[in-house]
Amino acid sequence: MYRIPAVVKAKNGTLLAFCEGRQSLFDHGNIDLVLKTSTDDGQTWSSLKVIQSDGMNTCGNPAPVIEEKSGDVVLPYTWNNEKVFVIRSSDNGLTWSSPLEITAMVKQANWQWYATGPGHSIQLGQTTFKNRLVVACNHTVTGAGEHISHVIYSDDCGHSWSCGGSAPCVKTDECTVAELNDGRLLLNMRNADRTLPNRKVTLSTDVGLTWQACVFDSVLIEPVCEGSLLHYKHSGNLMLFCNPANRRGRKQLSVSISNNEGRNWQKKILLFKGPSAYSDMVEQNNGNILCLYEAGSFWPYGGIWLQTISAVSITK
Repeated sequence: MYRIPAVVKAKNGTLLAFCEGRQSLFDHGNIDLVLKTSTDDGQTWSSLKVIQSDGMNTCGNPAPVIEEKSGDVVLPYTWNNEKVFVIRSSDNGLTWSSPLEITAMVKQANWQWYATGPGHSIQLGQTTFKNRLVVACNHTVTGAGEHISHVIYSDDCGHSWSCGGSAPCVKTDECTVAELNDGRLLLNMRNADRTLPNRKVTLSTDVGLTWQACVFDSVLIEPVCEGSLLHYKHSGNLMLFCNPANRRGRKQLSVSISNNEGRNWQKKILLFKGPSAYSDMVEQNNGNILCLYEAGSFWPYGGIWLQTISAVSITK
Protein backbone atom coordinates (compact mmCIF):
# COMPACT_ATOMS: atom_id res chain seq x y z
CA MET A 1 0.00 0.00 0.00
CA TYR A 2 1.22 3.49 -0.85
CA ARG A 3 0.12 6.53 1.14
CA ILE A 4 1.14 10.05 2.26
CA PRO A 5 2.33 11.76 -0.97
CA ALA A 6 4.72 14.71 -1.22
CA VAL A 7 6.16 16.31 -4.34
CA VAL A 8 8.84 18.94 -5.10
CA LYS A 9 10.75 20.19 -8.14
CA ALA A 10 14.56 20.20 -7.98
CA LYS A 11 16.59 23.14 -9.29
CA ASN A 12 17.39 21.20 -12.50
CA GLY A 13 13.68 20.61 -13.11
CA THR A 14 13.53 17.01 -11.90
CA LEU A 15 10.27 16.20 -10.15
CA LEU A 16 10.55 14.09 -7.00
CA ALA A 17 7.41 12.26 -5.83
CA PHE A 18 7.70 10.77 -2.34
CA CYS A 19 5.33 8.63 -0.32
CA GLU A 20 5.20 5.90 2.29
CA GLY A 21 5.48 2.29 1.15
CA ARG A 22 3.44 0.23 3.61
CA GLN A 23 2.80 -3.46 4.16
CA SER A 24 -0.68 -2.67 5.51
CA LEU A 25 -3.11 0.19 5.96
CA PHE A 26 -1.91 0.86 9.50
CA ASP A 27 0.03 4.05 10.29
CA HIS A 28 2.70 2.10 12.16
CA GLY A 29 4.92 -0.92 11.61
CA ASN A 30 7.06 -1.71 8.57
CA ILE A 31 6.81 1.55 6.57
CA ASP A 32 9.51 2.78 4.17
CA LEU A 33 10.06 6.10 2.42
CA VAL A 34 9.94 5.58 -1.34
CA LEU A 35 10.57 7.83 -4.33
CA LYS A 36 9.91 8.17 -8.04
CA THR A 37 11.48 10.89 -10.20
CA SER A 38 10.62 12.47 -13.53
CA THR A 39 12.98 14.37 -15.82
CA ASP A 40 10.32 15.27 -18.42
CA ASP A 41 7.91 17.35 -16.35
CA GLY A 42 5.86 14.39 -15.18
CA GLN A 43 5.28 12.64 -18.50
CA THR A 44 7.24 9.53 -17.47
CA TRP A 45 8.59 8.35 -14.13
CA SER A 46 11.46 6.25 -12.83
CA SER A 47 10.99 2.92 -11.15
CA LEU A 48 10.20 2.94 -7.45
CA LYS A 49 13.19 3.39 -5.14
CA VAL A 50 13.32 2.82 -1.38
CA ILE A 51 15.30 5.72 0.10
CA GLN A 52 14.82 5.03 3.81
CA SER A 53 13.96 1.79 5.60
CA ASP A 54 14.42 0.43 9.12
CA GLY A 55 12.97 -3.06 9.39
CA MET A 56 9.69 -3.16 11.29
CA ASN A 57 9.96 0.52 12.21
CA THR A 58 8.14 3.40 10.55
CA CYS A 59 10.03 5.89 8.38
CA GLY A 60 7.27 8.27 7.37
CA ASN A 61 5.73 11.71 7.03
CA PRO A 62 7.96 13.00 4.21
CA ALA A 63 8.26 16.80 4.21
CA PRO A 64 10.74 17.62 1.40
CA VAL A 65 12.07 21.04 0.43
CA ILE A 66 14.55 22.27 -2.19
CA GLU A 67 17.39 24.25 -0.62
CA GLU A 68 17.98 26.88 -3.30
CA LYS A 69 21.52 27.95 -2.32
CA SER A 70 23.05 24.47 -2.56
CA GLY A 71 20.45 22.86 -4.79
CA ASP A 72 20.12 20.00 -2.31
CA VAL A 73 16.87 18.16 -1.75
CA VAL A 74 16.35 18.22 2.03
CA LEU A 75 13.95 15.62 3.41
CA PRO A 76 12.80 15.75 7.05
CA TYR A 77 10.84 12.71 8.23
CA THR A 78 9.88 10.94 11.44
CA TRP A 79 10.80 7.53 12.88
CA ASN A 80 7.93 5.76 14.69
CA ASN A 81 6.39 9.21 15.28
CA GLU A 82 8.94 9.61 18.07
CA LYS A 83 12.19 10.82 16.52
CA VAL A 84 12.95 13.29 13.75
CA PHE A 85 15.57 12.77 11.04
CA VAL A 86 16.79 14.54 7.92
CA ILE A 87 18.34 13.04 4.79
CA ARG A 88 19.51 15.03 1.78
CA SER A 89 20.40 14.52 -1.86
CA SER A 90 22.95 16.59 -3.78
CA ASP A 91 22.17 14.95 -7.12
CA ASN A 92 18.43 15.55 -7.49
CA GLY A 93 17.34 12.35 -5.80
CA LEU A 94 19.75 9.83 -7.29
CA THR A 95 21.59 9.21 -4.01
CA TRP A 96 20.89 10.14 -0.41
CA SER A 97 22.94 10.89 2.69
CA SER A 98 22.89 8.91 5.90
CA PRO A 99 20.13 10.04 8.29
CA LEU A 100 20.90 12.96 10.60
CA GLU A 101 18.88 12.79 13.81
CA ILE A 102 17.58 16.22 14.87
CA THR A 103 15.14 15.13 17.59
CA ALA A 104 16.94 16.95 20.41
CA MET A 105 16.93 20.17 18.37
CA VAL A 106 13.20 20.23 17.59
CA LYS A 107 11.32 18.16 20.18
CA GLN A 108 10.60 19.57 23.63
CA ALA A 109 11.01 17.39 26.72
CA ASN A 110 7.28 17.04 27.41
CA TRP A 111 6.32 16.29 23.82
CA GLN A 112 5.41 12.73 22.91
CA TRP A 113 3.91 11.85 19.51
CA TYR A 114 5.52 13.80 16.65
CA ALA A 115 5.06 14.17 12.90
CA THR A 116 6.62 16.27 10.16
CA GLY A 117 4.36 17.53 7.35
CA PRO A 118 3.36 15.57 5.50
CA GLY A 119 3.70 17.36 2.17
CA HIS A 120 6.29 19.80 0.88
CA SER A 121 8.07 22.25 3.16
CA ILE A 122 9.15 25.76 2.11
CA GLN A 123 12.19 28.02 1.88
CA LEU A 124 11.57 31.68 2.61
CA GLY A 125 12.31 34.21 -0.12
CA GLN A 126 11.81 37.48 1.73
CA THR A 127 12.69 39.38 4.94
CA THR A 128 16.03 39.22 6.75
CA PHE A 129 15.48 35.48 7.14
CA LYS A 130 15.59 34.77 3.42
CA ASN A 131 16.55 31.13 2.75
CA ARG A 132 15.14 29.89 6.09
CA LEU A 133 13.69 26.40 5.69
CA VAL A 134 10.31 26.00 7.41
CA VAL A 135 8.65 22.63 8.04
CA ALA A 136 5.05 22.30 9.25
CA CYS A 137 4.74 19.70 12.03
CA ASN A 138 2.52 18.60 14.89
CA HIS A 139 2.90 16.95 18.28
CA THR A 140 1.14 15.82 21.42
CA VAL A 141 2.11 16.70 24.99
CA THR A 142 2.75 13.97 27.53
CA GLY A 143 -0.45 13.27 29.44
CA ALA A 144 -2.71 14.87 26.82
CA GLY A 145 -3.98 13.22 23.67
CA GLU A 146 -4.86 16.33 21.67
CA HIS A 147 -2.57 17.31 18.83
CA ILE A 148 -1.03 20.76 18.36
CA SER A 149 0.43 22.18 15.14
CA HIS A 150 3.87 23.77 15.16
CA VAL A 151 6.82 24.51 12.84
CA ILE A 152 10.55 23.84 12.86
CA TYR A 153 13.16 25.80 10.91
CA SER A 154 16.75 25.85 9.73
CA ASP A 155 18.91 28.86 8.86
CA ASP A 156 21.95 26.91 7.64
CA CYS A 157 20.64 24.98 4.64
CA GLY A 158 19.12 22.20 6.74
CA HIS A 159 22.18 21.13 8.72
CA SER A 160 20.96 22.31 12.12
CA TRP A 161 17.39 22.95 13.21
CA SER A 162 15.35 24.83 15.80
CA CYS A 163 11.81 24.59 17.08
CA GLY A 164 9.54 27.43 16.05
CA GLY A 165 6.23 28.38 17.59
CA SER A 166 3.15 26.26 18.21
CA ALA A 167 -0.32 27.29 17.13
CA PRO A 168 -2.25 28.58 20.17
CA CYS A 169 -5.03 26.00 19.82
CA VAL A 170 -5.46 22.28 20.34
CA LYS A 171 -7.08 19.66 18.10
CA THR A 172 -5.04 20.81 15.11
CA ASP A 173 -2.45 18.43 13.72
CA GLU A 174 -1.22 17.87 10.15
CA CYS A 175 -0.64 21.31 8.69
CA THR A 176 0.79 23.08 5.67
CA VAL A 177 2.63 26.40 5.49
CA ALA A 178 3.10 29.14 2.88
CA GLU A 179 4.94 32.47 2.77
CA LEU A 180 2.86 35.51 1.87
CA ASN A 181 4.12 38.40 -0.25
CA ASP A 182 4.64 40.63 2.79
CA GLY A 183 6.77 38.02 4.56
CA ARG A 184 4.12 36.69 6.93
CA LEU A 185 3.61 32.94 7.18
CA LEU A 186 0.22 31.27 6.81
CA LEU A 187 -0.33 27.95 8.61
CA ASN A 188 -3.36 25.99 7.41
CA MET A 189 -4.31 23.14 9.77
CA ARG A 190 -6.30 19.94 9.79
CA ASN A 191 -8.93 20.43 12.46
CA ALA A 192 -10.46 17.89 14.84
CA ASP A 193 -12.52 20.60 16.55
CA ARG A 194 -15.90 19.85 15.02
CA THR A 195 -17.48 23.08 16.24
CA LEU A 196 -17.26 23.80 12.53
CA PRO A 197 -16.22 21.26 9.86
CA ASN A 198 -13.67 23.69 8.48
CA ARG A 199 -9.90 24.13 8.36
CA LYS A 200 -8.23 26.33 10.95
CA VAL A 201 -5.62 28.93 10.04
CA THR A 202 -3.14 31.15 11.85
CA LEU A 203 -0.58 33.79 10.81
CA SER A 204 2.96 34.53 11.96
CA THR A 205 4.57 37.96 11.62
CA ASP A 206 7.95 36.80 12.95
CA VAL A 207 8.80 34.03 10.47
CA GLY A 208 7.29 31.23 12.54
CA LEU A 209 8.50 32.02 16.06
CA THR A 210 4.99 32.87 17.28
CA TRP A 211 1.49 32.47 15.86
CA GLN A 212 -1.65 34.56 16.16
CA ALA A 213 -5.00 33.26 17.42
CA CYS A 214 -6.36 30.36 15.38
CA VAL A 215 -9.54 31.00 13.40
CA PHE A 216 -11.80 28.87 11.25
CA ASP A 217 -11.53 29.37 7.50
CA SER A 218 -15.17 29.97 6.61
CA VAL A 219 -14.86 28.49 3.11
CA LEU A 220 -12.44 25.56 3.37
CA ILE A 221 -14.53 22.65 4.63
CA GLU A 222 -12.96 19.30 5.51
CA PRO A 223 -13.77 15.84 6.93
CA VAL A 224 -10.63 15.94 9.19
CA CYS A 225 -7.90 15.17 6.66
CA GLU A 226 -4.52 16.43 5.50
CA GLY A 227 -4.48 19.25 2.95
CA SER A 228 -1.79 20.97 0.86
CA LEU A 229 -1.19 24.70 0.47
CA LEU A 230 0.80 26.30 -2.35
CA HIS A 231 1.68 29.93 -3.07
CA TYR A 232 1.37 30.08 -6.85
CA LYS A 233 4.51 31.89 -8.08
CA HIS A 234 3.23 32.13 -11.67
CA SER A 235 0.81 34.76 -10.39
CA GLY A 236 2.07 36.18 -7.13
CA ASN A 237 -1.22 36.80 -5.34
CA LEU A 238 -2.79 33.40 -5.99
CA MET A 239 -2.89 30.75 -3.28
CA LEU A 240 -3.95 27.16 -3.94
CA PHE A 241 -5.30 24.71 -1.39
CA CYS A 242 -6.08 21.04 -2.07
CA ASN A 243 -8.11 18.68 0.13
CA PRO A 244 -11.20 16.45 0.12
CA ALA A 245 -13.73 19.27 0.22
CA ASN A 246 -16.50 17.45 2.03
CA ARG A 247 -17.78 17.87 5.57
CA ARG A 248 -18.37 14.20 6.36
CA GLY A 249 -16.20 11.94 4.24
CA ARG A 250 -12.86 11.76 2.46
CA LYS A 251 -14.08 12.40 -1.08
CA GLN A 252 -14.45 15.22 -3.64
CA LEU A 253 -10.77 16.14 -3.80
CA SER A 254 -10.68 19.77 -4.92
CA VAL A 255 -8.29 22.67 -5.40
CA SER A 256 -9.55 25.97 -4.01
CA ILE A 257 -8.06 29.16 -5.47
CA SER A 258 -7.63 32.50 -3.71
CA ASN A 259 -6.66 35.75 -5.45
CA ASN A 260 -5.76 37.48 -2.17
CA GLU A 261 -3.37 35.00 -0.54
CA GLY A 262 -5.98 33.01 1.31
CA ARG A 263 -8.10 35.76 2.86
CA ASN A 264 -10.97 34.59 0.65
CA TRP A 265 -11.42 31.72 -1.80
CA GLN A 266 -13.08 32.61 -5.08
CA LYS A 267 -12.92 29.40 -7.10
CA LYS A 268 -12.81 25.63 -6.72
CA ILE A 269 -11.69 22.96 -9.21
CA LEU A 270 -12.91 19.40 -8.62
CA LEU A 271 -10.14 16.88 -9.36
CA PHE A 272 -11.72 13.62 -8.22
CA LYS A 273 -15.28 13.27 -6.96
CA GLY A 274 -14.85 9.80 -5.48
CA PRO A 275 -13.04 8.59 -2.34
CA SER A 276 -9.84 10.66 -1.91
CA ALA A 277 -7.61 11.86 0.90
CA TYR A 278 -4.03 13.17 1.21
CA SER A 279 -2.41 15.34 -1.47
CA ASP A 280 0.46 17.62 -2.40
CA MET A 281 1.08 20.08 -5.24
CA VAL A 282 4.04 21.47 -7.15
CA GLU A 283 4.26 24.23 -9.76
CA GLN A 284 5.80 23.41 -13.14
CA ASN A 285 7.85 25.82 -15.26
CA ASN A 286 4.91 26.56 -17.56
CA GLY A 287 2.61 27.48 -14.66
CA ASN A 288 0.72 24.19 -14.65
CA ILE A 289 0.20 22.51 -11.29
CA LEU A 290 0.97 18.86 -10.73
CA CYS A 291 -1.16 17.34 -7.98
CA LEU A 292 -0.24 14.04 -6.33
CA TYR A 293 -3.10 12.52 -4.33
CA GLU A 294 -4.59 9.42 -2.75
CA ALA A 295 -7.77 8.06 -4.32
CA GLY A 296 -9.65 4.91 -5.21
CA SER A 297 -12.90 3.52 -6.56
CA PHE A 298 -14.24 2.26 -3.25
CA TRP A 299 -12.00 3.83 -0.60
CA PRO A 300 -9.50 6.69 -0.57
CA TYR A 301 -6.38 4.51 -0.37
CA GLY A 302 -6.54 2.59 -3.63
CA GLY A 303 -3.32 4.21 -4.88
CA ILE A 304 -1.57 7.49 -5.56
CA TRP A 305 -2.72 9.40 -8.60
CA LEU A 306 -1.18 12.22 -10.60
CA GLN A 307 -3.17 14.99 -12.24
CA THR A 308 -2.20 18.18 -14.06
CA ILE A 309 -4.12 21.44 -13.66
CA SER A 310 -3.43 23.89 -16.48
CA ALA A 311 -2.31 27.43 -15.77
CA VAL A 312 -5.28 28.64 -17.80
CA SER A 313 -7.71 26.81 -15.52
CA ILE A 314 -6.10 28.39 -12.48
CA THR A 315 -5.88 31.99 -13.66
CA LYS A 316 -8.94 32.47 -15.88
